[in-house]
Amino acid sequence: MPKGIIVAGLSGGSGKSVVAVGLIAAYVRQGRKVVPFKKGPDYIDAGWLQLAAGNPCYNLDPYLMDPEVIRLSFTQHAHEAEIAIIEGNRGLFDGVNVEGAYSTAELAVDLKLPVLLAVDCTKTTRTVAALVLGCQKLDPRVMIKGVVLNRLGTARHEAIVRQSVEHYTSIPVVGAIPRSKTDIFPQRHLGVTPHQEHESSEQATAMLADMAKAYLDLQKIENIMAKVIFPEIPETVSEEIAGPKVRIGILKDAAFQFYYPENLAALKNAGAELVEINAMTAESLPVLDGLYIGGGFPETSARRLADNTRFRRSIKSAAETGLPIYAECGGLIYLGESIFLDGEEYPLSGVFPVRFGLHRRPQAHGYTELQVCNDNPFYGAGERIKGHEFRYSTVLSWQGNSAGLAFTMERGVGFMDGRDGLVFKNVLALYTHIHALATPQWAHSLVSRAMDFKTQREKV
Repeated sequence: MPKGIIVAGLSGGSGKSVVAVGLIAAYVRQGRKVVPFKKGPDYIDAGWLQLAAGNPCYNLDPYLMDPEVIRLSFTQHAHEAEIAIIEGNRGLFDGVNVEGAYSTAELAVDLKLPVLLAVDCTKTTRTVAALVLGCQKLDPRVMIKGVVLNRLGTARHEAIVRQSVEHYTSIPVVGAIPRSKTDIFPQRHLGVTPHQEHESSEQATAMLADMAKAYLDLQKIENIMAKVIFPEIPETVSEEIAGPKVRIGILKDAAFQFYYPENLAALKNAGAELVEINAMTAESLPVLDGLYIGGGFPETSARRLADNTRFRRSIKSAAETGLPIYAECGGLIYLGESIFLDGEEYPLSGVFPVRFGLHRRPQAHGYTELQVCNDNPFYGAGERIKGHEFRYSTVLSWQGNSAGLAFTMERGVGFMDGRDGLVFKNVLALYTHIHALATPQWAHSLVSRAMDFKTQREKV
C-alpha cells in the first residue's frame, strides 16, 4: 500500500516547492516510484513536480472539486506509486474565509495525511517554535509530523531553532536547509519560471535531489508518511470508444504549456486522438476535427509566434471554416489580433479583433464562477462552471460589444464588463481555465462538436 504526505508552508515562498521537488527527485533517484500532486489551481509548480517525478502531477482543488472527486482522484493515482507527495499552496491554514475553507489543512484532514511543514527561518530563531506551536494548536485534527527548517544562516542558528522547535512542540525537525546564494526557481511576472523555459531544468532538479540527500532525513520523512487509506476504489471498465475517433490538436510548446493532465485524459476517454502541435515551428495546422489551446506565456514567445505567419493564417482559416476551437487565457490572446510589448506590436492569428497588452500588476487572480448567458459552441444556456484566472494581460482595444460575450461573471474579472467568452462560429475563447474533474461536460462537448465537424467535412 502506498504512503503519502503533504508538504506545506507558513506562507507562499516559504520553501515548500524546494522541499517537495527535492524530496521527489531524491526518492526517484533511489529507484522509488513517486506520484506527485499539487493542491489548488497551478500549472507551473505542478510542472516542476512532474519533471522531478517522471510521472504526471495531478491537481487536487477543494474549491473546484467535490470531496468525493478529490478522494477518488488521489486514491486512483496514488495506488500507482510507492510514495505520493502533495505540495500545498499558500500557508497551511490559508483558505477563502476565517474558517480556512478549502485550505491545505482541510485537504490534509480530508485525506487523513500527515503534514511536513517547511518554515523560513530568515532573521528569526526561537520565534520559529512559536509559529510551529501555533500551527500545532490551531487545529488538532491536522497531523504535523515533521518540520523542515529553511534558509538557515549558521550552525548555531540551526541548533537554536532546532532545539526550540523540538522542545516546545515535540515535533521532530527532519531537515535543515542552509541559505543559498542562488535561486533554483527564478521568479518572473507570473511567479516561478516554468521548467519548459528554464535554461537547465534537468540540472535544477538534480541539484534539488542533491540538496534533499544532504539536508533532509529521507528515511525519517518516509517513516512519518501515512498509508493511503482509501482502498475501496470503484472498479472502472476501460472500453474502446465505439466508432471512429476524432483528432483534436493541442498547441503544446514554450508558449502554450498550461494543460491539466486530467483534461487531456478526459478528451481521450471521450474518444479523442490528441495531436501535439508546436505553434512556433509548425508550418500549418494538420487535418483536425477540433483544437484545444491552453494557457501559457504567448508574451514571452511573441516574436516567434508572430514570425510564423503561415501557421497563424492557418489558425484563422480553420476558425473561418468552422473548426471547433476551445481556447483559455494564453490561447485567447493568441486568437486575438496582436499583442503590444515594450513599444512593439506583434501580430497574432486575428480570429478576434482584440489588441492585447501586458500590465505590470495582475489584472485578475483567483477563482471564477461563470454562468452561460449567450449562445456558444460548448456550454448550454444557464449552465454554471467554476474555474480560475491569473493574468497580467490587458485588453487595449476590442471591436466588439460585451453584451454578446458568452458568460456573466458571478465571481472573478473575466474579459470585460463582468463578462467572459468570445465566440466566433465554433470558437470559444475565454480567460477562465477549467479543470475537467470539476467540469466533466467540457470534454464530451468538445469531442461531440469535433465529431459533428468531421461528419460535415466528410460529406463534402
